[in-house]
Amino acid sequence: MSLPNVNTIKCLATACLFCLSCNVLADVATDMARLETIQILSEKDNQAALKQLKELYAQFNLHTDYYLKIDTLRELSSAYYDAGDVASGDLMQAEILKLATAKKDKEVIALLQIPAIFKLRDEGKFDQAIAQLDLIAKDVKDSVRPDNLIRLELAYGSVYHAASKFELALRYYLTALQLTERLPQKKLISKIRRLQTLASLYLTMQNPEQTLIVTGEALSLVAQVDSPRIIASLRLSQAMALGDLKRYPESLVAYERSLKAAQDANLPKMEALILSNMADAHLRTQNFSKAEAVARKALIKAETMQDAASISNAKANLGFALGGQGKIAQAMEYLNPVLQQSREFGDKADIEATVGEVSRMYENLKMYKEALAYTREQQKISNELFRTDRAKTVATLQEQFDADQRKKQIELLARENEVKDIDIKNSRLQQIVSLLGAMVTILVGLFIYMLYRKVKQTNTKLEEVNQQLEFHSVRDPLTGLFNRRSFLELMQQRELRMAEDRREEDDNGPDCLMIMDIDYFKHINDTWGHAAGDQVLVEVAKRLSSAVRDTDMCLRWGGEEFLIFAPKTKPSQLTPMVQRVLHTIGATPIVIGDKRIPVTVSAGYISLPFSGIPEDSCNWEKAMQLADMALYLGKVNGRNRAYGLLSLLAPYQQALPDLEKDFSAAIKQGIVEIAIVHGPEHDPNL
Repeated sequence: MSLPNVNTIKCLATACLFCLSCNVLADVATDMARLETIQILSEKDNQAALKQLKELYAQFNLHTDYYLKIDTLRELSSAYYDAGDVASGDLMQAEILKLATAKKDKEVIALLQIPAIFKLRDEGKFDQAIAQLDLIAKDVKDSVRPDNLIRLELAYGSVYHAASKFELALRYYLTALQLTERLPQKKLISKIRRLQTLASLYLTMQNPEQTLIVTGEALSLVAQVDSPRIIASLRLSQAMALGDLKRYPESLVAYERSLKAAQDANLPKMEALILSNMADAHLRTQNFSKAEAVARKALIKAETMQDAASISNAKANLGFALGGQGKIAQAMEYLNPVLQQSREFGDKADIEATVGEVSRMYENLKMYKEALAYTREQQKISNELFRTDRAKTVATLQEQFDADQRKKQIELLARENEVKDIDIKNSRLQQIVSLLGAMVTILVGLFIYMLYRKVKQTNTKLEEVNQQLEFHSVRDPLTGLFNRRSFLELMQQRELRMAEDRREEDDNGPDCLMIMDIDYFKHINDTWGHAAGDQVLVEVAKRLSSAVRDTDMCLRWGGEEFLIFAPKTKPSQLTPMVQRVLHTIGATPIVIGDKRIPVTVSAGYISLPFSGIPEDSCNWEKAMQLADMALYLGKVNGRNRAYGLLSLLAPYQQALPDLEKDFSAAIKQGIVEIAIVHGPEHDPNL
């Protein structure tokens, strides 16, 4: 018997390896096909898909394809999160990190940092979040896997979405939509989900019309994939957009369809969200009994999942629904825990909103005593918020003022040293001239001429410095407008000639004071930076100056506050002037580089003398206090508007103390006649 030769053995070994590789590839292809089948199932029934995913993953071993494991774990994590099981979802993410670390897969490891970036986003740390994403992009931007690129684009879009930089968010979302064309599987489902992301963006931008267009396009594609989960999400966005358009019957139909789809897909977390929004829609239409029934369902679903935020929201809706039916004792059983929870968390803005709703509930039931108690609490919280904001503003202004003063002192010392140096040089030159005078007359004349020119230049510089100091003593260095000091000097001069002005009052009209505050200026500084904030102040000053007469005085009162003193303004000219100011400032966004920053102001205004009151009883300082109260009322009631005090409807000896004590109450009691001037409507696409 002859033995096989070496070549024969090599051929047999190669054949065995080839067959083994084919078998492995076949197994991977089979498992990938099974995974895709489960992915399609997850769109219809999340619980059934979750069960099959766990069974599939349990069959894997050390030799299972790496990317198959990663994709299966990603689907498992997503299914757990949709089922409300956050702990299990996080556990799957940890398994992905373990596998990627062993494989040294930089792309997957980088993308696993996205949840931490979303935490920064939720904390309002947008610059840090973008900086972290830029680091991730270095490892992912050249990826050959389009699903990884889509995750990166969506993360960028989500952060810019939260930061209200909608144009940037839209750009990244559209890029993610384009990348779906490169996916090897689930292409259509991914495209529909990207359309849903765009719909959510348009909803945030308060553009319900565009939201309906995008959701309509996505729903037309859903029929091809039969996905109750996607239908639930799209119908929810559609319902919210219809509600924003006050098309409540259509909105409720969309909510019902969304709820049914969520139930079909076994998505309890989404069910709770939909039920909560449905209850709120019924509250808007004052169908309190229906709102109660839906809110109770939402509460049961939220308590089943132990989701604190959903429970609190459901209890609030249930309380207001019961209150609307006059069941006030039952209502407060649900509302008091919500209020207590808000107070414990210490979110004063949230407390103020909830307390205000409770106050309006009591007022609708004509329980004015109880309504008054909550109204006072709301006013107290509002005043605390106002004082806090004002204190921060004052501290900032004081710090800036001190810094400016130190800078000016340094500049003055430097100028004094320059003058002394010049004096010393002049003295030395004079000595040289005297010594050389006896020798050469021509040289003496030359040196005298040079000395004269030097002294003249010095005097010119000193004169320029004095002019600059005089300018900055009455002008704001940033905007060039008059400052508070110049206004106080004007008021002193006005008091001296007040008797003469009073004789001309009937013909020329009273003086007008209008104080303004830029809306959300802190948000502008936080979002676009303090340099952009300064440019916004400069542009507002320019627009303000262009909107008033040459005889009117525009000044920067401090921080983001401005003041107009319009002398001899007839009553018929007052409202048009206020409208012109609001629209000139807020009609178009302020463009800074590639940024388009929407800016509006809130204002309060009053005539001086006010309502025929002698100025020894209501001087300009008291009038400014009243205008400032009117400004704050505009802030509380929505911003982008001006409140004007027209006249008193009661004797001023009684009315003025009431106004100073409780401005809002005085308005409600009809003690003072006010006018409300609204600013321009916002373009939601900006």
